[in-house]
Amino acid sequence: MSVRLGGLSRSAVAVPAMLVALSLGPATAGGLPRIASMNVCTDQLLITLADPEQILGLSRYARERFESFAADDARRFRILSGGAEDILALRPDIVVASLFDKRSTRELLKEKGLHLAEFAVPLNLDEVKAQIREMGEVVGHPARAIAEVARLDDAIARAQRAVAVRRYRVLPLSRRGWVTGSDSLLSSLLAETGLFNAAGDLGISFGGFASLEAIVNLKPDLIVVSEAGDRAEDGGRAFLLHPALGRFYPPSKRIVIPERLTVCGGVMLADALDVLVAELKRVSP
Repeated sequence: MSVRLGGLSRSAVAVPAMLVALSLGPATAGGLPRIASMNVCTDQLLITLADPEQILGLSRYARERFESFAADDARRFRILSGGAEDILALRPDIVVASLFDKRSTRELLKEKGLHLAEFAVPLNLDEVKAQIREMGEVVGHPARAIAEVARLDDAIARAQRAVAVRRYRVLPLSRRGWVTGSDSLLSSLLAETGLFNAAGDLGISFGGFASLEAIVNLKPDLIVVSEAGDRAEDGGRAFLLHPALGRFYPPSKRIVIPERLTVCGGVMLADALDVLVAELKRVSP
């Protein structure tokens, strides 16, 4: 499992996370824990599964529409600085965070007696579903988590029914030539519709940059990008609009999935799968 409570792994804790949460302190009027989030991915799980009155604060990126599908909902809540001071002032019962958040901040919060539920980055849909259930336990709403997992399962079933007759080789490509690797959550999503991430053919397992020449020589059937359009606001975006890529990969050979639907492992992946199915139908002959 990909979550840690305090300084112990989930497997080392003898009681369910929900019971730990409910025993931590004053909590809400309903007996549920009050929670602060340090990460844009835990923000989105928290907004979906917790009661609004449980949420004391969210990460500084919670309202960024490019990164979070729940950006509009996040406007209802306090935004935290990312440091330890404002979290300590709030005195939450639980802090939810990513294992990629600043380690010194997480350790300081633990030293001050706060309880942390720390989530790793999921690499496949099974890990995503496990994290949704885990957050459901942490916030004290396991039934909501079960419902969201069922929604994701339904989207997976729809994606599997839409598997293309042809097994396309695709390359997930971002700004400045960043390629999402073959061992990634996005690869897991693509595989549900029978798509094969060709990043492994470039020797990219988790993620890395590829040159324009390497991409063109790889000759994937399609590329996967996070936005459509023909305008470049900066050099990073301009890479995707290079004439060579435009020649070989016009809009009819580009699958567009907004990054806010794939950057985190959470309930938004049901929407990401539905978008993927629609895009695959659009680009398929």
